[in-house]
Amino acid sequence: MTREKVRAVRRAFRRLALSVMGVVLLTTGITVAAAPAHAAGSDLCAEVGYNAGFRGDGLVTAIAVALAESSCDPSATNEYNNTPASRDRGLWQINDHYHPEVDDACAYDAQCNANAAFEISTGGTNWNQWSTYNAGAHWRHMDEAQAAVDRLGHHEPGPGPLAYPAESGRVVSARSADGRLEVFAAGTGGVHHAWQTTVNGGWSEWESVGGPAGAQLAIGANKDGRLELFAINGNVFEHRYQLAASGNWSGWENFGGGGKDIAVGANGDGRLEVFASGPSGVFHRYQSAPNSGWSQWEGSGGGPANSTVEMEKSSDGRLEVFAINGDVFEHLFQSAVSGGWSAWENFGGGGHDLTVDHNQDGRLEVFASGSAGVYHRYQTGPTTWSGWEGTGGPANSQLTSERSPDGRVEVFAINGSVAQHLWQSGVNAPYSQWDAFGTGGSEVTAAANADGRIEVFGTNPDGVFHRWQTGQSTWSAWAWLNSTAGPGIS
Repeated sequence: MTREKVRAVRRAFRRLALSVMGVVLLTTGITVAAAPAHAAGSDLCAEVGYNAGFRGDGLVTAIAVALAESSCDPSATNEYNNTPASRDRGLWQINDHYHPEVDDACAYDAQCNANAAFEISTGGTNWNQWSTYNAGAHWRHMDEAQAAVDRLGHHEPGPGPLAYPAESGRVVSARSADGRLEVFAAGTGGVHHAWQTTVNGGWSEWESVGGPAGAQLAIGANKDGRLELFAINGNVFEHRYQLAASGNWSGWENFGGGGKDIAVGANGDGRLEVFASGPSGVFHRYQSAPNSGWSQWEGSGGGPANSTVEMEKSSDGRLEVFAINGDVFEHLFQSAVSGGWSAWENFGGGGHDLTVDHNQDGRLEVFASGSAGVYHRYQTGPTTWSGWEGTGGPANSQLTSERSPDGRVEVFAINGSVAQHLWQSGVNAPYSQWDAFGTGGSEVTAAANADGRIEVFGTNPDGVFHRWQTGQSTWSAWAWLNSTAGPGIS
């Protein structure tokens, strides 16, 4: 895209985001400091970003985001005709309505703006409140950002943005590197694919792409931004991948034998890791290097046989795996970021389905359905958990979850009779009661648009439908993605 197109897309994102969404920031100790003169704007962003606390990949990403937002101009201002009126200010374009604690004196001071960006982004691990990052506009600035870090001469290791796993199931969705959502659904005739034709916009028609019939799907992003899709049924396991970020896709390639379910997530170093369940328990396979080849299949030390598997990432970047069947619920976790794995641990009784998400503060939230409804368990610390708590909700339902733009977790449940959802009443807070979300169906998944709005995909034997947030607490009606319903899923 040209610079003018990137700026136009960014302005469109902000108009929508600022009109319907709020974000929450807990800041401490932001101080104003004089900004030095620099020959290149990226050098200024590198220096103040480093002084704010960004390190390693997080520093490179922070500079790239600032370049996409303001061209690293500390005096940059963007004003829009929103109600209430608001301005984006300074290097990282801190909004004055949603972040009034960052006054103009701070916002237009390079170091203070960097300090605020460090707090908002949770130390460079979460850039989801920046529309340029969600839309992938920062990628074109990564080389310039890396060159600025090289000139700065500081290469201490540090966390990059955390890549949280997407929900797996019969229908899956994730954003391409350019911010457009892509969705895949597995019917009896194989896998079907549709995609947004513009960021936050409308959808293509469905296309049939072959692959295993009636499969369970999982989707993840390689370190270079290329999406990779995995599909398993009782007989075969195959995968396909984008040939370039946001580009065309490869054909299907063999990935192993058949099984029950799969999940995929990215290690802290960017290597994808895949878990698959079958009659003998849970097995895993992982990339030998980012964007590269794969290990052989290895046992995980057990795990529930023929289980439903989901994956999430802890606040420190370690992957955690959760697996449930009709009798048992177990989980295991990495002992270190990108490292080895624990033994399986008991996590509760058996059930029908599960979903896992994370709070704004990084604590994991787990929901599981069964014959008595939906139950809930959550981290009380990095390694400690609450007991199970009942929430009501549809019995034996399919579950999915996603985070609203302000960081609140929303949970969606569907069974053959009803669809319902509940949501956190505030960031890191307790949940509402279940509310109606439609009639029954067979599968559900949720994903976030580049502007943060949740998009929910539901299936039934007639096809695939979707609903999307029109505001922070308002939703569209159910509709087909385009003029056809896509594959029916029983």
